[in-house]
Amino acid sequence: MPRRDYVKTARPQAKPRKKAPVKAPFPWLVLTITAGLILIFGWFLWTINQQEPVTSTQQPPEVVKDELPERPTEEPYQYIRELENREVVVEVRELESRGPFQMQCASFRSEQQADAMRAQIAFAGFSSTIRRTEGSNGVWYRVVLGPYDSRRQAEADRNRLRRNGINSCQIWNWN
Repeated sequence: MPRRDYVKTARPQAKPRKKAPVKAPFPWLVLTITAGLILIFGWFLWTINQQEPVTSTQQPPEVVKDELPERPTEEPYQYIRELENREVVVEVRELESRGPFQMQCASFRSEQQADAMRAQIAFAGFSSTIRRTEGSNGVWYRVVLGPYDSRRQAEADRNRLRRNGINSCQIWNWN
């Protein structure tokens, strides 16, 4: 029977002991500084409270109502007299009208959606029409207002529609 050599075998290593957690020392320095600051602040507030209120020794200037300066007899500025008789010439020109305008507020694939938009515009107080257009991409139903003689009239109506919550209107030349 072979003999075993127990000397050369590794011994199991001992598990390292857990060290007890080191307790931090009590922060006496921080506590002392904090207490000192609180005491100094309290002393400061107490001294402010004990002081007498400061009263002003100055007297307000006396107002004499009878001694007003004399009113000047002549205006010191001459431009006032010059502007009274001045005439301003303004040149007024008519801008070219680019033709009648229309306002398109929506474009839908279904006629029911176009009717719903037309009803919203009618509740805002405007009359609109629905135009059916056929193109290469299918049938569209456009909700149109107009014709307007000037762009200014169309802008005014578009602003009124925006105040009523209809924000999708565009102004185009009439085709």
